[in-house]
Amino acid sequence: MRATATSILFALATFLAAPAIAADAKLKIEDKYATVNGVKLHYLVAGKGEPVILLHGYAQNSHMWRPLMAELGKTRLVIAPDLRGFGDSAKPECCYDKKSMAQDIHALAQSLGIKKAGVVGHDIGLMVAYAYAAQYPTEVDRIALLDAFIPGVGDTTNLFLLKDLWHFHFYGKTPLALVDGRERVYFEHFWNDFAADGTKSVSEKDRQFYVKKYKLPGAMKAGMEVFRNFDQDAKDNAVFAKTKLTMPMLVLGGEKSGGDFLVTQGKMVATSVDGMIVKGSGHWLIDEAPAQVIPKLVEFFK
Repeated sequence: MRATATSILFALATFLAAPAIAADAKLKIEDKYATVNGVKLHYLVAGKGEPVILLHGYAQNSHMWRPLMAELGKTRLVIAPDLRGFGDSAKPECCYDKKSMAQDIHALAQSLGIKKAGVVGHDIGLMVAYAYAAQYPTEVDRIALLDAFIPGVGDTTNLFLLKDLWHFHFYGKTPLALVDGRERVYFEHFWNDFAADGTKSVSEKDRQFYVKKYKLPGAMKAGMEVFRNFDQDAKDNAVFAKTKLTMPMLVLGGEKSGGDFLVTQGKMVATSVDGMIVKGSGHWLIDEAPAQVIPKLVEFFK
């Protein structure tokens, strides 16, 4: 009798747990591919609901967004592409200006039937996110920009001359030869020196993952091309900035990194800006301060 009762209780518990298990299954992050705007893009997708597009930065790829996708995907359809030239996306020779890279992402959104979406960008990704919103303002319901800057908005001249931003000019045949086989050494500069604490920055497992992806043929050259195109980006953004964005904008800056510089820029290009300094964090906001950043982004996109 006791065995029978135990069996019934076990069966009941299993039945009651089924919805939770099903809910977790819906949050599975899937790898997919699409050929759009003449380039094959790899992207991660999870969740259901109103769409949010996540755009990664340099020294990382779409993988960086997995912790946010696990939470945001509970209420939203979340799409995190590898930008042109990065991760498992194709690595064409040209078109690494952020205006063109944003057109890739817009073409991807159209291929998925997305007519309007939230957009988030970190580092280089925020430049693409801004170019996306500036070109397709009626197709963006809100936008979040995370720790870097928008070339050509306000006085960004000195940024190109700062000694710790030498990599802005580090592209071409000789730089590629210097980093060949030394990709890990090169990226340690970013992950360590741009963090509040290099030992609490991008994890060792993730560092190995990113290095593997940047060792793929054409990846390092493509990554460097995003810097070569900053001058063109500045010209494009100067035009974009003449028309302010009207959708809500969230700007997050690391206390030990860009601080409120990006917040100031945000207010120059948009009419409704909520700025927040992420305490104790350097540049790698998702990696260094997930407890502050992820809830803020989830709240913003509710």
